[in-house]
Amino acid sequence: MSKNPFKHREPLLALMVVALVLLVGLRAPVFVSAGSLANLLTDSTLLVMLALTQMLVIVTRGIDLSVASTLALAGMVAAMLASANPGLPLVVVMLAATATGLVAGLLNGWLIGYLQLPPIVVTLGSMSVYRGLVFVISGGTWVSAHQMPAGFVAFPLQRLLGLPHLVWIALATVLLMVFVARYTRFGRDLYAIGNAPHCAAYIGIPTAKRLFWTYGLSGMVAGLCGYLWVARYAVAYTEIAYGFELTVIAACVIGGVSIAGGVGKVAGAMLGALFLSVIGNALPVLQVSPFWQSALTGAVILVAVLMNARGNRNRSRQILPLHKLDNLRSAA
Repeated sequence: MSKNPFKHREPLLALMVVALVLLVGLRAPVFVSAGSLANLLTDSTLLVMLALTQMLVIVTRGIDLSVASTLALAGMVAAMLASANPGLPLVVVMLAATATGLVAGLLNGWLIGYLQLPPIVVTLGSMSVYRGLVFVISGGTWVSAHQMPAGFVAFPLQRLLGLPHLVWIALATVLLMVFVARYTRFGRDLYAIGNAPHCAAYIGIPTAKRLFWTYGLSGMVAGLCGYLWVARYAVAYTEIAYGFELTVIAACVIGGVSIAGGVGKVAGAMLGALFLSVIGNALPVLQVSPFWQSALTGAVILVAVLMNARGNRNRSRQILPLHKLDNLRSAA
């Protein structure tokens, strides 16, 4: 029987999210109203989507620091395209944003997978490049709400069966990531690469190809989120989502995704994103300074890292299944 109290991370994290909501509700009852909880769910969607694809990247022992810059670039492309062509079908604008993110992600994947460059160096560089491109294509100007077509701005919060499109898109992304991670060879290969890169190569896993498309998937979702972000807040500017990549990575770490690779679940990443969203929405309601918000988020991340380190240490001690260890002891 395992002595690790953090073995079942997801149920514990879910309870923490619920407890946090209730505790804040005791102090500020408006926080647990139907409207407030609906806004919380809507506000968390983009972070959830980005955390899920970041999870797949981290599972391979990589990291994508360029997601927020990719989001900003795709969002600016979508805003400028829509404002210059008001009659353009919305689906074309969304595809343009998604394609922009896909190309940006595939460039990262090519450099990391095929040229075998360090992920942190590549994505740190591309983070600056993509952020710079936002300034170049926009000339440093804003695209404001009155320049955007009404349908462009309205789509994310329009309702289908009582829920905003944002929530439905996030739900579809969650289901897709569950399918990819658990039921496809592609997903299983990513965990194999993260656990033992050299062994993965020996057994024939096409590591370069898998990394190429993993970063491409991360960029593609960031591109879609770029349109959703710009339309949700009805403004596009050069500093869109500045620093948001750290929040995305924090959501993964809090959700139990190991920076060492090979460990991570869709449910954990999703709950980590929800946990940070609750904190982000609760502290202003409690009139807490933004500086304390950053400090509290950092403290939560440190606790999560300690929990992950303990789990990894316990996991590394057990090389063989327990029943095989018993057999070896009996034979001795």
